[in-house]
Amino acid sequence: MQRSERGSFRRQWVQPIVLLAAIALFAFALFYVLDHYATGVKTEEYRGGTARTFFNFSDDHITDAVSQLGAMMAAVLGMVITVVSIVVQLSAERYTGVTKMFFRDRTNLLVLAYYVIACVAGIWVSMSVHGEFVPRATLVAMMVTDSIGFVIMAPFFAHVFRFLEPANIIARIRRDASRTADLGMVSTDTEVRDALQAELLNGMEELTDITSNSISGKDKIIASRAVDALKDLAVGYARAKVTATPQWFVIGAAIRDNPDFVAMEPESLDDLEQRRTWVEWKVMRQYLGIFTEALQSMRDINYLIAIDTRYIGEAALVSKDSELLTLTSWFMNSYLRAALNAKDVRTAYNILNQYRLLVEAMLRAGDGAAAVTAVGHLKYYGDVSFNMNLPFVTETVAYDVCALIEIAHELQLAEEDTLLSAFLDLDRTGDERAQEQALKGVRKAQVKLAAYYLSVGESEKAQRIREDMEHEPRERLRAIRDELERVKSKDFWEIIDRGRNFEYMPAEQRARMREFFSFLPQQGEPTRTPPIGEA
Repeated sequence: MQRSERGSFRRQWVQPIVLLAAIALFAFALFYVLDHYATGVKTEEYRGGTARTFFNFSDDHITDAVSQLGAMMAAVLGMVITVVSIVVQLSAERYTGVTKMFFRDRTNLLVLAYYVIACVAGIWVSMSVHGEFVPRATLVAMMVTDSIGFVIMAPFFAHVFRFLEPANIIARIRRDASRTADLGMVSTDTEVRDALQAELLNGMEELTDITSNSISGKDKIIASRAVDALKDLAVGYARAKVTATPQWFVIGAAIRDNPDFVAMEPESLDDLEQRRTWVEWKVMRQYLGIFTEALQSMRDINYLIAIDTRYIGEAALVSKDSELLTLTSWFMNSYLRAALNAKDVRTAYNILNQYRLLVEAMLRAGDGAAAVTAVGHLKYYGDVSFNMNLPFVTETVAYDVCALIEIAHELQLAEEDTLLSAFLDLDRTGDERAQEQALKGVRKAQVKLAAYYLSVGESEKAQRIREDMEHEPRERLRAIRDELERVKSKDFWEIIDRGRNFEYMPAEQRARMREFFSFLPQQGEPTRTPPIGEA
């Protein structure tokens, strides 16, 4: 990082300054030498060498030039202040805290201080020439100072415009917030710690404001970067908070009156402190507000929020922070609830994809208990979507749980039976034609899991699924079998993130599906049929 910063400093400051100064000096020297030796008319007083002639300041003519040195630098300072004021004000109208951020930047302060000092020095130099005394060293120093002031003006403007780019503002807010959290986690002074908590909260809300403004202005790129910045802040914090002092997790007086905290019951605030998750809760609470705002208007942001929430959950798995993992699942549930209330099926579908990936990470990390709890939540929202007449969401839940059970079997986890029981309880019985698609979708997912079990030699578990389907109408079973038979390609005919058709099965599983259906009761057969695997 240090090498990168040094390289950036050379590209943005050293190289432009050297190049501009070299071009100016070369052009001046070329024409001055030409005048000195060819075209200039020299008196006896100026018949020395080129450098001696240039620096042989005349006391009766230099006073006018000296006064102009200070005036030119004052004019440059006025131009710089005007340009900076305009662009900073325009940015401040869109992004809160920009002015404070601008004047905290060391480069900005150094350049402005340089111009002010040069102007003050110019006043004193203009009064230093009198009589026959000419302070040549002082004049040369002033000339060099003014030259540098003119030369650095272009790189400084480039720096200001670069400084105020939205992406750089977002990165700077996130970096400052992370630094604030690092300081607060090790602080032992109560007042300092409270101030740092407030500053951290302010950084989060600034990123949220940027996102909201960008959503209103249909600026998806900036909104996405601000959402990602909140994720980077939370993930970095989750990794570092193991070093924090216990006092850091106490919600201090400076943030207790924040609207997100003041609306909570005292018991809930105590829970946040005991679970040591108030920072991550605040980040994802910001996510929930953004999610609600972006519903129906910028769905890509909703999907990105689900992705970033999954990243936070995976960071909790790495850190073995069970409280944060639970909190992540709760916010995933809240996203699903908001999407279902808005009847936004596409957003719910995308959230379920990320939720499934998070539960899969739980299984692979060996946290089967958390996975069982999350699958219970998925089943609940599958039931909710069923009652809301959103059959595709229910079907998606079924296929996702099916995929999770297959992973649990591959990993030989003890929670597989619990997951299977929840899966078999997902379907509903009923004669409503409006719900037929949801019922068929759930049963298809169960048939697919049964075929998988048969392909890996788990006939007893396939038998459980068969027994659960014994009382299904024969017409529905035949339709399920025929529709699954027709699916030959794993690729769906639309662009989807999941990359695979729900109903696709490899050839071996499809053959096992035929075996599964051969043991289901057919027209005219007795109710009881031989168990799967019986000759």
